[in-house]
Amino acid sequence: MADERIQKVTMPKWGLSMKTGKVIDWFVAEGDTIAKGDDLADIETEKIAGTLESPREGLLRRIVAETGVELPVGATLAVVAPPEVSDEEIESVVAEARAQLESGELGGDEEPAARAAEIDGRSISYVTLGEAEGDPVVLVHGFGGDKNSWLFVQQPLSESHTVHALDLPGHGQSGKDVGDGSLDTLVSTVLGFLDEVGAGRAHLVGHSLGGAVAAAVAARAPDRVASLTLLAPAGFGPDADAEYLRGFAAASSRRELKPLLGRLFADESQVTRQLVDDLLRYKRLDGVSEALHALLGTLLDGDRQAIDTPALLAEASAPVIVVWGRADRILPVPEGVKLSRVEAGHMLHMEAAGDVLRHIQSAVG
Repeated sequence: MADERIQKVTMPKWGLSMKTGKVIDWFVAEGDTIAKGDDLADIETEKIAGTLESPREGLLRRIVAETGVELPVGATLAVVAPPEVSDEEIESVVAEARAQLESGELGGDEEPAARAAEIDGRSISYVTLGEAEGDPVVLVHGFGGDKNSWLFVQQPLSESHTVHALDLPGHGQSGKDVGDGSLDTLVSTVLGFLDEVGAGRAHLVGHSLGGAVAAAVAARAPDRVASLTLLAPAGFGPDADAEYLRGFAAASSRRELKPLLGRLFADESQVTRQLVDDLLRYKRLDGVSEALHALLGTLLDGDRQAIDTPALLAEASAPVIVVWGRADRILPVPEGVKLSRVEAGHMLHMEAAGDVLRHIQSAVG
């Protein structure tokens, strides 16, 4: 494609394991003028559905991908070009894209392998994307989550930063020993991880429990934290859906787990069969139940939150951005806190990934 005015919109790679996706619905039509960040289409993958935002601005000349058709990562979905580019040139690009698809050369990239670090006697699993100089970004998930929850965030951030996503103790592929389950234990893990990857300082992005952990890292070691982006962080105010937290820790079947997971999203259709199956497999691993119940003692005091995150932030020196989903049913939006709101539930980095990504990028520079 020699003419640089002609740009392709391609199937994104959301998450390390994503190989294919399909367009469920187009929000735009041929002939529309689109801006960078506009919603173009809903895309469904094996694990989750998401909205594809336009990576560029211009005139949408052709929609190549039909709805409901499984396509590999990198496949051309649409073509953007100014009106002075001839229809013949556009059709040539479309034909080239279809030939590439038929050749089978797309979607063959190997996913980055998870690595393991030994920290305080525990095996901590993590994945690193990007090789940029400067302070890296470290993504810290919430209670019951794992590094894969950053599937919409890590890859775009890695285009300008080195980005590490780790599994906290008790989660994902990390060891299931959480010790006393205290915030101090989790903080020591993150600081040990920074040492392991050779990061004198890092931009910390934390969700839910991970937000409180990030704030506590900044309180204990202010010189190690370049910025904090806290997504629906635990510890802001007393209210929490304690029934969800205890129910998630105890759930052992699809019947128990699926309705609980619906509370995480404003749009409950985000809870796919694959998401439930993945979490059930995790829940059935040896040591997970004990780990989650130990962490409940850190999160809750009775039915109220036990962590005081504003007090931790008072001891930190890094700039802080707080972002919350308007429809969060797990940790309600607190009053009297300077924060930004997005249209999402508790899993805002999955449900409103584009908006959340822009907040993170404004923090990490």
